[in-house]
Amino acid sequence: MTNHLVVTILAEDRPGIVEQIAQTIIAHSGNWMESSMNRLAGKFAGILLVEVDAQHNSLLQDALVRLSEYGITITVEDSNYLGQHEVPLCIEIVANDRPGIVGEIAAQLASKKVNLESLETFCDSAPMSAGMMFHAHAYIQLPEGISQTDLTMLLEGLSDDLMVEILDI
Repeated sequence: MTNHLVVTILAEDRPGIVEQIAQTIIAHSGNWMESSMNRLAGKFAGILLVEVDAQHNSLLQDALVRLSEYGITITVEDSNYLGQHEVPLCIEIVANDRPGIVGEIAAQLASKKVNLESLETFCDSAPMSAGMMFHAHAYIQLPEGISQTDLTMLLEGLSDDLMVEILDI
């Protein structure tokens, strides 16, 4: 029987973190399936999905948690992942930055039961002004009954300056 583990990682950023984790997974007969990792404010953070046969599950989990000896904080949770994955919708959002914008967007999506699978945000200087521009790149799953047009209208209704672009993936 195969188990799936969701592994979260947090450490002071430095070279070799991914290699240490990958070697630990390989040494315990695991398979690195999916991941998302980033550096933010001097920290390395990540989340990954690991597949492992039931007979190696406990040993792999213990070995991953022991990476704390090297300053890598790891949390491991069993998952009921079945390998089924619908293709998400990719959207880009741009607006003038303001406090609470992520919460506003998240509330709008949640109000229509839109599943936010992945979200990356950043701010940069607005061209020809002293303000900041908010940028979001998200992967979402639309529920039945919500069209791409409905989604665009829902989000662009938050403010006159907010623009949504739906990307082909």
